[in-house]
Amino acid sequence: MFVPRRILEAKLLKTLAEDVGQGDVTTSAVVPAGTHAQAQAVARAPGTVAGIEEATILLESVGLTVKTHVKDGQEVRKNQVLLNISGDARTILSTERTLLNIISRMSGIATATSEVVEKLRGSKFRTLVASTRKTAPGFSYFDKKAVHLGGGDAHRLHLDDMVLIKDNHILIAGSVKKAVEAARKSVSFSKKIEVEVANVAGMLEALDAGADIVMLDNFSSKRIKEAVEALRKKKREGKVLLEASGGITTENVLSFASTGVDVVSLGELTQSPRALDISLDITRIEKSG
Repeated sequence: MFVPRRILEAKLLKTLAEDVGQGDVTTSAVVPAGTHAQAQAVARAPGTVAGIEEATILLESVGLTVKTHVKDGQEVRKNQVLLNISGDARTILSTERTLLNIISRMSGIATATSEVVEKLRGSKFRTLVASTRKTAPGFSYFDKKAVHLGGGDAHRLHLDDMVLIKDNHILIAGSVKKAVEAARKSVSFSKKIEVEVANVAGMLEALDAGADIVMLDNFSSKRIKEAVEALRKKKREGKVLLEASGGITTENVLSFASTGVDVVSLGELTQSPRALDISLDITRIEKSG
C-alpha cells in the first residue's frame, strides 16, 4: 500500500489538529519556551509493529528530528526502543498522544492479523486473511495498512476499488442476476465483481450470473462446506473465489479455514483491536539560556 507523502502528511496533521484544538494549555503553562528535549518511543509489550512510517512523517512535519530503530511489520520485544525523537520539548509533548495513538492502534491491528495468519499457516491452511470496512472513522487507511503489515489483505480500501453487491443492492435491483448484469454494463472490465449471498442457492445464482467472487455471509462452517462442494460439482473451482464473512473470530477461524474456502474476513481485526502498549519517555532536557 502506497500513499504519496504529501497526502499522508495532510492526513496526519489533520489528526494532530483535532487533538490539539486551540493549543496545548498544559504544556504552554508548564514547559518554558525554548526548552529542548530528547525522547524515545518504547514498546511495552511484544508484537508486530506498525505506524513507524506515519510516526516519522508526523514528527518531521512539526520540526522534530527522528531516528528509527525498527521497520514496519517487524516483530518487536518488550521494552524495545522504536524511535528516538529530539527537538522542541513543547512540540514533543503536544504531539505525544497523537503519535502513540497511531503506533499503538496500528501495531495492535498488525499484531492481531499476524497471529491469525500464523495460526492458519501453522495448520497448513492457505486461506487468505482479510479485513472488512469496519474501521475507525478517519482511520480507514491506517487500519487497512496495519492489516497489510500483519500479513493480511486489506480487501477494499475505498468503495471505488471493486464492485461488492450486497443484500440491499440485490433487493433494489430485483435479483442477483439483474444486479450482476447491471454492474457488468456499467463498470470497466478491470473491476472485479463480488456478490454477497445468504445461502447456497444464492451462490449458484451469482456463479451463473458471472460473479468473480462470492461472499458467503454469516454461513456456518457446515454450510460453507456445502457451498464448496456445490462449487466442485459445478466445476468452477479456481475460476471463482469464495469468501467467508460474518461471525468469524480469531478463536474460531480455523474451523472456517478448514472448509476449503479461499478467504476469511474478520471484522474484529479493525473494529475492536487491542492496542499494543507503547509509551513515550523523555530521556533528556536542555533548557534554553
